[in-house]
Amino acid sequence: MNYRHLGRAGVKISEIALGSWLTYGAVVEEKTAIACHERAYDLGINLFDTANVYARGRAETVVGKALKQYPRDSYVLATKAFWPMGEGPNDRGLSRKHVFEQLHASLKRLGTDYVDIFWCHRYDPETPLEETLRTLDDFVTQGKVLYLGVSMWTAAQIVEALRTQERLNLDRLVADQPEYSMLDRTIEPEIMPMCEREGLGITPFSPLAQGVLTGKYKPGQKPPKGTRAADPSSNMFMGDLLSAENLAKVEKLKPIAKRHGLTLAQLALAWCLRKPVVSSVIIGASRPEQIDENVKAGGVALPPEDLERIEKILA
Repeated sequence: MNYRHLGRAGVKISEIALGSWLTYGAVVEEKTAIACHERAYDLGINLFDTANVYARGRAETVVGKALKQYPRDSYVLATKAFWPMGEGPNDRGLSRKHVFEQLHASLKRLGTDYVDIFWCHRYDPETPLEETLRTLDDFVTQGKVLYLGVSMWTAAQIVEALRTQERLNLDRLVADQPEYSMLDRTIEPEIMPMCEREGLGITPFSPLAQGVLTGKYKPGQKPPKGTRAADPSSNMFMGDLLSAENLAKVEKLKPIAKRHGLTLAQLALAWCLRKPVVSSVIIGASRPEQIDENVKAGGVALPPEDLERIEKILA
């Protein structure tokens, strides 16, 4: 396993990270979820990413159980807050009240005194930015959070936060967690260069485009049984990823992967990691065997001529 700095921060994280969105605490039974974490840890993965809203707290509980057997200083643990966790008017957003209460609830479920990375899961236009940033700074001062990040904020929102932190002498954001894959390159024009300039590390989620970049979905065919696209509770997040155009692109990528002795998933992950600003890619896994496959993408360097071929396919 290779490790990269999280932006300009001193902490190093594995190029491949394990996340728990739509899997642990939900569709994957606890025994299997723990086995996935054990396999990941054994293979050198040290970043484990979750969120309070994943399965309404159950994912954090499972992650906490899985990691309890390991020394706390041997892994990097990340969680998030923003989305509703109840029906009350203060059960959502980035207000001091909600974020304060949710961090402590997360720590309890995870069975730990601190998290290494705390993400603002979305931008909150209803809460003054200064209120949120001062709260995050308090968490760092109290030793309950070590590093700060955001997820799915615009470039302008991140820059405004950074300038506010500088003006108020608050602890600085060090990372961004956007969606990024061969089939979703939204962050390339603005967010990626901004993160490079400001020294933020990017840890993309869904680098396999919800499984579409594994090659399991075929043009003109129904999704195989047991896959995310066949599950009504999960496929709502897939949007137009399964379009005929995207599936045609995936088919054209297969020969490039084969030429390098890679699976399509490994090619897709290595492609994301081609950018130095990408600190780690967050994978999901419903079986330990999937982790065995995905970690092999770490350290793969794709030659320029194949990067050009991929660019033409994705254009």
